[in-house]
Amino acid sequence: MTLELHGVRAGYGSVEVLHGVDLAFPAGCIVAIVGSNSAGKTTLLRCIAGLIATRTGTIRWEGRDITHSSAYERAAHGMVLVPDERNVFPSLTVRENLELFAGDGDLGPAIDTFPALGAMLARRVGTLSGGERQMVALARAIIRPAGLVLLDEPSRGLSRAANSGFYDRLTSTRSAECTYIIVEQYLEDVLRVADIVYRLQRGRVVFAGEPGELSRRPAVAGNP
Repeated sequence: MTLELHGVRAGYGSVEVLHGVDLAFPAGCIVAIVGSNSAGKTTLLRCIAGLIATRTGTIRWEGRDITHSSAYERAAHGMVLVPDERNVFPSLTVRENLELFAGDGDLGPAIDTFPALGAMLARRVGTLSGGERQMVALARAIIRPAGLVLLDEPSRGLSRAANSGFYDRLTSTRSAECTYIIVEQYLEDVLRVADIVYRLQRGRVVFAGEPGELSRRPAVAGNP
């Protein structure tokens, strides 16, 4: 599902965060969005998901103009956002959280990606550590049928092994039907799997290319 942004400006109140962003996300690709804090990465994801209105510009998905579509409409059409707040249901068990998102009821992909969850299925999510709740949030994105998955700082709170396993899962199960857009500050794993990298700086795109090209241009790569 191809996604395109043309001249998108967005922000909060009187503060504009994105300044005329033009981006393309080809169907079936894993795309990394990198940049320092306050670069506009999270605002970009929230704008794509429909949680923040665009001030100017257009967003097109599968050839349709979704600029003014609600977040609900985008989700119903197959867009999934995993925010960095670990947006899970603390009063429900791990199993119940996952079953809400498993289209066919199969939790196998989630357990395969995060084996530790297998021993936690009966526990209420509110009793888990931050890293364990992050695994639940990411597992829900893996098992829910989707055409576009937006991941905001998926590595936050994860162990090195869990983070590596998550990215391994993305590459092994990728398909032409699903596009991943991943915001990250920690670059090692996301650059290992990404097809395309965009770097934001102060709400503008300052780099677009392949991961290898970014690493060969230290002046552009800078700090994450």
